[in-house]
Amino acid sequence: MLDNVTKRRIDTARDILVGKVPDPKSQVEQITIALIYKFMDDMDAQAEEMGGKPSFFSGEYEKYGWAKLMSLGKGGHEVLNLYGEAITTMNLNEGIPPLFRDIFKNAYLPYRDPETLKSFLKIINDFEYDHSERLGDAFEYLLSVLGSQGDAGQFRTPRHIIDFMVEVIDPKKDESILDPACGTAGFLISSWKHVLQANSKGGRKGAGLTPDERKRLTKNIKGYDISPDMVRLSLVNLYLHGFTDPHISEYDTLTSEDNWNQYSDIIMANPPFMSPKGGIKPHKRFSVQAKRSEVLFVDYIAEHLTPNGRAAVIVPEGIIFQSQNAYKQLRQMLVENYLYAVVSLPAGVFQPYSGVKTSILLMDKTLAKKCDSILFVKIENDGFDLGAQRREIQKNDLPDAKQALHAFHQACISGEVEVFNAEQFANVLRVEKEKIGENEEWNLSGERYRENDELKRSNYKLYKLNEITEIKKGSTITKKTAINGEIPVIAGGQYPAYYHKTSNREGRSITVSSSGAYAGFINYFEQPIFASDCTTIQSDENKLNTKFLYHLLKLKQEDFYRLQKGGAQPHVYGKDFGELKIPLPPLKIQLEIVAEIEGYQKIIDGARAVVENYKPYISIQPDWPIVELREVLDVKPKNGYSGSPVPYETSLKVLSLSATTSGSLNTKQFKYLDEDISENADCRCRKGDIYLQRGNTKELVGTAALFDLDSSDFIYPDLMIRIRANKKKILTKYLLHVLQSLSVREFITANAVGAAGSMPKINQGIVLRIPTPLPSLEAQQHIVEEIEKEQAMVTANKELITLFEQKIKDKIASVWGE
Repeated sequence: MLDNVTKRRIDTARDILVGKVPDPKSQVEQITIALIYKFMDDMDAQAEEMGGKPSFFSGEYEKYGWAKLMSLGKGGHEVLNLYGEAITTMNLNEGIPPLFRDIFKNAYLPYRDPETLKSFLKIINDFEYDHSERLGDAFEYLLSVLGSQGDAGQFRTPRHIIDFMVEVIDPKKDESILDPACGTAGFLISSWKHVLQANSKGGRKGAGLTPDERKRLTKNIKGYDISPDMVRLSLVNLYLHGFTDPHISEYDTLTSEDNWNQYSDIIMANPPFMSPKGGIKPHKRFSVQAKRSEVLFVDYIAEHLTPNGRAAVIVPEGIIFQSQNAYKQLRQMLVENYLYAVVSLPAGVFQPYSGVKTSILLMDKTLAKKCDSILFVKIENDGFDLGAQRREIQKNDLPDAKQALHAFHQACISGEVEVFNAEQFANVLRVEKEKIGENEEWNLSGERYRENDELKRSNYKLYKLNEITEIKKGSTITKKTAINGEIPVIAGGQYPAYYHKTSNREGRSITVSSSGAYAGFINYFEQPIFASDCTTIQSDENKLNTKFLYHLLKLKQEDFYRLQKGGAQPHVYGKDFGELKIPLPPLKIQLEIVAEIEGYQKIIDGARAVVENYKPYISIQPDWPIVELREVLDVKPKNGYSGSPVPYETSLKVLSLSATTSGSLNTKQFKYLDEDISENADCRCRKGDIYLQRGNTKELVGTAALFDLDSSDFIYPDLMIRIRANKKKILTKYLLHVLQSLSVREFITANAVGAAGSMPKINQGIVLRIPTPLPSLEAQQHIVEEIEKEQAMVTANKELITLFEQKIKDKIASVWGE
């Protein structure tokens, strides 16, 4: 479990560096180097305490000792020069192990500000060397700030996806484990922890391993990476998890033959997806001749398994269905000799770094020989939303997926795959290998086979989309016509997912976004448009109603997203979705369905208008006094907890709130974070407290919310201003409505301060001056009751929207036979 004090120190170290070292990767490197520097000195101190001699800072390197560096008598520039010289020469220190020399290889100080360095080193000085898992997990947290290494097509694999893959593959204590594109060694660390957990004793992880077994395990865990920076981070990561001699090599897996004859029992990887211009120039020992990195990596992994070997590898969608010969040859090789399951991941797993769609290929050489089928598992929710922030949610298909994969694995081992019941699991489909290879495409998209099964249930004849519509890249009209006339110009993914009535002119069309984060996004327009970066779909209205077709396709929006190809910039092509088969009822039935949906949509539109336009309104009477907020508060407004380092032995939780575009908040939008903080009674939350956002966008700064929980376990941070009403003068809920009212919002917007281009903020002084209408307590209570009645109606309209949106989905699903 991550030590929150250590986590906070890492955050503070990054905050200190961010002004001088804006690149997250460089921040990680600077913190890594400083930590190792400090830990080497700690180990020297431990050696001396036990009667030994220092080995890291001895001889000519004694002058670089940490204690000398942190001496109070040293000036800022003296510390700067000493530290900069130390980290650039430490790789030449023959008195330290090769591991540490590798860590300091090419190290340097990227800034020359003495005050920044002294503040930074002061934070590092609070860390203590420890081989415990706690510090290793803290380093993993540090590595989590690394995002996209875009030029190489690398994306850091989310920890929960790594752990899922490791649990499915289930590495054992006597097996060799390899990651041929190891990055920061996430798969190797997770495998190490998995084996330790499996060999627990007396509640202690790894206690069931003998010293020889533990030593053999650490020796059997290996990784390669082409980047020296990644190698350095992997070495540190493994070292902090107890590996005194980690085996990570700087190695080009695709062009070097040096390790070709080395095989592993377990291989797990998330290899880079992107190939350089002109492709890779690999050696000739690969079974599949290709120049694409993803093809070569998968080939390498499959070919370097031992006879009983197993593998799990994340791949882009190109591997799943690309039609080029190299892709088809690779898929055939996998299906016939290695593959037993394909797990489809949601398109947002790698957010915020990429929206690329990926899958996991699961290989088992023994199982592949016994089993005549491939299991396809579709993950719709992985426990996090698919937005850029990847916030945790309740829906998580991974546990059920693990059960399904385990059950299928056991059925294959026992030779009873025919009795495996895929229907007992959600989004699971077993497909015979013969069916996968029948058209020699060897397509590994489970939806392709699931779709065929589903469509058989439809009552209508099936047609390929390109047989009954006109699909073409770009617009239905020329850009010149659009610019000179009244025709709107739109871009893919620009509009919400419902059709737009902007004119009575005919010229209906469906658009599909061609590239970018919204590649595959389907939309509908009533009038002619110039569609930038879109593919348009048009039909003969005498045979196929375009509105009907839009609804039919929109229900399969996820299928269009699954057609994404490419790496960091995904594309969806008309030639691919044109092959999709759709049910086509008679035109009369199409129009009846559209009419029914239109009726539902009118109800939705009306309800949505209520929800979007409703704002609590207080009708201020002329005889009401208008006072400054300071006159009705119990205590002065107060900023919250500042976030500086505090003792660990506490159990409070930090409260945070996120605003909505409507400018209002409620208790459901509070988020509770397990962060230990100081016992600061004045910053504790209390039922009835109102909080204002101290800094945010112009539209959201000052947004108000009510803390309505009977709990004293929460503390509010500095980004909020707390308000406590004097209940003898003003009701809390009435005050909340006042603070959410248009007049107060306008006051806050006008008075929020901030430099040009910076975030607007409010302070206690601005809050104290907020003009507050103050009727009698009886009038306040009446206003609160009226507003709560209105809000209950708004809630009912929200439920109405949900109900009729489902009715639309159910109606279209019936056409598909679902």
